[in-house]
This record gives sequence, C-alpha cells and structure tokens, in this order.
Amino acid sequence: MGKITIAIDGYSSTGKSTLAKRLASALNYVYVDTGAMYRAVTLFALNNEYVGVKEDIPSLVAQLSNIKLKFMPNETLGLSEMYLNGQNVEKQIRTMKVSEHVSKVATIEEVRRMLVAMQQQMGEEKGIVMDGRDIGTVVFPNAELKIFMTASPETRATRRYKELLERGEDVTFDEVLKNVQKRDRIDSTRDVSPLKKAEDAIEFDNSDMGLDEQFERIHNYTLRVINQNN
Repeated sequence: MGKITIAIDGYSSTGKSTLAKRLASALNYVYVDTGAMYRAVTLFALNNEYVGVKEDIPSLVAQLSNIKLKFMPNETLGLSEMYLNGQNVEKQIRTMKVSEHVSKVATIEEVRRMLVAMQQQMGEEKGIVMDGRDIGTVVFPNAELKIFMTASPETRATRRYKELLERGEDVTFDEVLKNVQKRDRIDSTRDVSPLKKAEDAIEFDNSDMGLDEQFERIHNYTLRVINQNN
C-alpha cells in the first residue's frame, strides 16, 4: 500500500507530538518533531547568549551553519531524541526557559528557511508524520492529510503545567498560562510562516478528549485517507 505525507499543525500543548508519535508507530511511518528542532536552535541561542538576558540575532544567524541537528533513536524508550552538535539535548529543550524564547527564535526568517529545508528533505520519500506550526501550509502544502489541532488555552496550560511539574520544574499555573497565550500570539502574528489552518486541513479540537479517543478518531480517519489515495 502506498504511503502518504501527514502534516499535523496546531497551537502549543495541544498534544500534537503525542498523537503524531502514536500515529507514526501504528502506521510504521517516520515521525519528525519539528518543534524539537526549533527548541534545539533556541537552546543553542540561549547557551551562547544570543537571546535571553542579551539579544544578538545577527550573531545567531551568522552561526546557523554551525548548528547540526539530528534525531537519534533511543531503543530503551522506543522513540527518537534530539541531538544538538552531537549532544543529546532532549531534556534541556523541554524546559520552561526554552519555551519562553522558542516562539521568538522561530520568527527569524533565516532559522525557518534552514529548518524548513531540512524538514522537506526528510519527507521526500513520504511515509512520514510531521508536526509543527507550518507543516501543512509551508513545509508540505501538498500533503495528502493535514490536521489542525486546537484546544482552549486553559486546557493546554493545565496539560503543560502537569508535564513541567512531573519533570521537577518550579513553575506556577499562571506562568504557564501566560506563556501559552504569549506563544499563541507570537506564532499567529509573525511575518514569516505564521501559524494558521491550511484551507484543506481538518480541524480537531481535543479540549474534552482523552488520549485514546483522540488517537482512535484520527487513526481511523487516516486509514480512510490512505485507502482513498491508493
């Protein structure tokens, strides 16, 4: 059976990555977390003080050619993790500090151009599930299946807050909610590849759904799309 390209876009903390990973596993497709790529670049920028306390975007842009990103499989966990210049940074890129700056870094045109090129190369053979902010509109505008995920800011903040607490971070719910709302605003209004629903994407609001219900609905719909394309 021929494979397709699946593009999953949506707001932060809508569970895009969780759904995409599970869907890719069920279909035996490749999964790519583009958010991890932007987070890794943000971590690089923070570590080199190009963003954060000081801001030096031109220097960050000048150093982009020295940023090497790679997904490496973790056989114990059964998933791939992000490596930045040869170092596993999966835990570091999921911190609140990175979350506070990733949307700003993602607005930089040169950063987006570099990562979009990487992402398009990854998907040349199809059989891929990729999630992010502009997958269906910019990276794979011709994807056979496009999904746009959404949920209320409060629901998403609650999910994110629980994740951060489980990782041992010292944060408050109000901090997380403000971060979610700020990222929504930046992602949706940036000049380069803003977050928006592709015209041919299906909108999926999972505010009141559990993980299993979400997966079953999307998985069944995906199988129908795959059959229609064969």
